[in-house]
Amino acid sequence: MFPKSIRWRLQLWLAFLLICVLSGFGGTIYELQRINQFKQIDEDLKQRIAALSLAVRGGGPPPGFGKDRGPFKRGPGPPNFTEGAGGPPPGDDGPGPPPPMRGPPGEPPRGPRGLRLTAELVRLFDQTQTNGFYFAAWSRSGTLMKRSTNAPAELPFPERVNNTLTHTRMRGSFREAYHFTEMSDGVLAGRSITADLKALNRFKLLLLAAGGTVLAFGLAGGWWLTTSAIRPIQQISTAASHISGGNLSERIRGADIDNEFGRLAGVLNSTFARLESAFAQQKQFTADASHELRTPLAVLIAEAQTTLARERSSAEYRQTVEACLDIAQEMRRLTESLLELARLDANQEQPKREPLDLADLARAAVERIRPLASQRNIQIHCDLSPANTLANPDQLTLVVTNLLTNAIHYNKPSGKIRVTTGADAGAAILTVADTGIGIGSEDFPHIFERFYRADKSRSRAEGRTGLGLAICKAIIDAHSASISVSSQPCVGTTFTVRLPPEG
Repeated sequence: MFPKSIRWRLQLWLAFLLICVLSGFGGTIYELQRINQFKQIDEDLKQRIAALSLAVRGGGPPPGFGKDRGPFKRGPGPPNFTEGAGGPPPGDDGPGPPPPMRGPPGEPPRGPRGLRLTAELVRLFDQTQTNGFYFAAWSRSGTLMKRSTNAPAELPFPERVNNTLTHTRMRGSFREAYHFTEMSDGVLAGRSITADLKALNRFKLLLLAAGGTVLAFGLAGGWWLTTSAIRPIQQISTAASHISGGNLSERIRGADIDNEFGRLAGVLNSTFARLESAFAQQKQFTADASHELRTPLAVLIAEAQTTLARERSSAEYRQTVEACLDIAQEMRRLTESLLELARLDANQEQPKREPLDLADLARAAVERIRPLASQRNIQIHCDLSPANTLANPDQLTLVVTNLLTNAIHYNKPSGKIRVTTGADAGAAILTVADTGIGIGSEDFPHIFERFYRADKSRSRAEGRTGLGLAICKAIIDAHSASISVSSQPCVGTTFTVRLPPEG
């Protein structure tokens, strides 16, 4: 479960990144601290090596030097130094060093085989003040000349090198520096680094503790961030589950509209609202269609039952059949309108369009509808100027026919209808104005709704379904056009259709 969770994946990835960064950072700091620590130790060792090398080069008077002193007479010296084979005592008070001996031509001068320690050199190796520095000196033959008393018991001769540079080495818990003079005499200085290693270990533990603390705070912050980031997804999932369960009024709440998830929640909420509206409209449409079909079906059944109740004459049978035919025609008109609306609702593609002149299309529609207007003694006046547009001619003809039919049915006796076409700012304009009863203010917001009738009693008697304007609105919307209406009760109504220009 955890590996499949986005929250845990983000948390594990964050933990991996934090561990890598903290490990690299802590390791770098530790390594720099270790390098600086050993660098300081090496600097101290090199300082002492330089002093030792200078003492070895200068040498010192051999024991008993001078005719009034016995051979190898020992003078006082520091208690923490011991002599090696042939080494002079460090505190001899005899005269200064003799001039160096000359070797064969081309060789450097050779000093006497002794090591004289000055007071400054003694202080450099005073173990009570300098953390236990020790030293040792060897002749070029490898014979130990002198060593300090605090030097380790096992002190091997350094590996001989063919240069006079100072080198360092590690022996367990000892750090040592050694150097060979021009005469190949070797000097070594060192000290125990046990305390330094313990300090480095304490520093390592401190870094681990600090890194663990940072990791804990980072993971806690990461958990809070991932929880905050995942919460809108959980809200979206919960809302979608409720909607799929039938609760179409459910919405995503609490999302921050300033971030990406908040904007997504806003889009989904608007989608859910349209979905709820579409389901409500479909439910209402189904109920209205059932209601509209129920009435003619009830009349049709009643007529048939009445006719079959007893024997009737041929004229009576004919009258019943004609009544049933009228009812069937009404049902046919209703079903055709419903099918037309269903096609418009289901058609997600743009209708097939072709260039046409709105004036020609309106003229043809007026000629087809004129007989119906004549029956009601209604005059149709046309003012048809060219109005080129790009539209589906069949659907647009249905729009003009429905508008003209409404203008006839809701007109006054001996009323007038004016049909006008033209162009305005590049758009093709069609207006159908009548001198009818007008539309009341309470009916005005609902005239494009399906099955809505402003005058319900009159519309029912005349076989009106209340779908004509709904069909017009659906067709106009499919053409990315607009339809508007203005009306005054007892004065008349004007419908205006604005279509995009050709091309």
